[in-house]
Amino acid sequence: MNHQFRTEQESFWAGEFGTEYIKRCQGPELLASNLAFFTRALHSTRKLNNCLEFGANIGMNLMALKLLYPYQEQFAVEINANAVDELRTILLPENVFHLSILDYTPVRRFDLVLIKGVLIHINPDYLTQVYKILYESTGRYLLISEYYNPTPVQVLYRGYYDRLFKRDFCGEILDMYPDFKLIDYGFVYHRDPNYPQDDITWFLLERDNNKQ
Repeated sequence: MNHQFRTEQESFWAGEFGTEYIKRCQGPELLASNLAFFTRALHSTRKLNNCLEFGANIGMNLMALKLLYPYQEQFAVEINANAVDELRTILLPENVFHLSILDYTPVRRFDLVLIKGVLIHINPDYLTQVYKILYESTGRYLLISEYYNPTPVQVLYRGYYDRLFKRDFCGEILDMYPDFKLIDYGFVYHRDPNYPQDDITWFLLERDNNKQ
């Protein structure tokens, strides 16, 4: 992997902070919450035979999806080397791309493209490039799960500046690519008594492949 990153945010997640994140984001409770989340967020979909997740970390989202879709072919893009090592124990090693999302070149389209808690950490100057990568990777459905704000704002993140940004990611993608349509959306509260998530707002988009 090329370690000459273009942004401070990439170096941040590829380094020690990204490795420490692994310890905080695993376990049976998270798996149960993810299972409940995807059951709800994807109930309008069908035939999700394959999936690509950007920023998959150690695969907690993909493990939940595998329980819902046992025969799903899964792929992942992940920047942190330690997380990649974990991912390659649950996915086919050749299906794990040890890359920054900014360095990923779409080579095929997937039934489901997933990005969850990743766009908020992308340098805003590169969001248009990331949106293009998401669009070119999506064969049918794109699931975006991020912190929402109607206007772009920066938020202090665990004592760090320039590491977390909130905005209307979905709206920006819809404006750029009119062949996406919004088919569902929702919110999951961190104080949900059964299956909490980290105050994420999710949006399910479907691509109309008859429009070019």
